[in-house]
This record gives sequence, C-alpha cells and structure tokens, in this order.
Amino acid sequence: MKKFQVVALIAIIAAIAILFSASKDVSEYATFEMAQDGQRVKITGEMAKNKAIEYRPDIDPNIFKFFLKDSEGKEKQVILAKAKPIDIERAESIVLTGSLKDDVFYADEILTKCPSKYKDEELSLKKT
Repeated sequence: MKKFQVVALIAIIAAIAILFSASKDVSEYATFEMAQDGQRVKITGEMAKNKAIEYRPDIDPNIFKFFLKDSEGKEKQVILAKAKPIDIERAESIVLTGSLKDDVFYADEILTKCPSKYKDEELSLKKT
C-alpha cells in the first residue's frame, strides 16, 4: 500500500470511530417514567418550587439537591454533581443529563432556560 492509502484508511477509521462514539450521546428527551436505572438520559422539566432545595457549599460545593417535575408532571429528587446555578429558582425550564438510580436522578450536566429580559417588550409589542 502506498503512504497516501494508509493515511486515508486511518482517517476513515478515525471518522467512523468518532461517529460511533457521538451516536451514543443522548439526543432525545425522556421522562422519569422512560428512564431506566443506570441509563443515561436527558430530562426536561421545571423545578418543584414547593419542595426543599438543599445546597451547602460549606460542606460540599459540588452537591446541589432539588426536586424536578418532568413534562408528565412526575416529581423526583435530583442530585446535581455541580455547584448550584445562579438564579435556578427563576428558570422557566431545566434540562438535566444523567441517570436514574434508586428513584433519585443523578445529574452531571444542567442547562437552564431563564426568563427573557425582553419578555415585557415582546408583550407590549404584541398588544400594539
């Protein structure tokens, strides 16, 4: 084999390996009902504001506990392995990536959708 063919073959194998590993990434949203123990999923919902929030940075700044209500209305406790996001209580929706174990959702990634600062402007524009 020529040098060019070997390099091209290696590049093709690397591209296939990258695509295969990327296909394992979670891309669809699930609910608590759909999540199986240990399976990595993305769950979207809103913080259950009537339940307790626990964040004690003096003991462990990378543990934040709260309850999330998923899109079907089911609530579960969430343990986030990161610091508490700023203004999470004001978030319109939350997307968590992690896995369910023993009826607790262990998240390692979080994405919050906060209220738009332009929302009042949008409402006033719609009225006119």
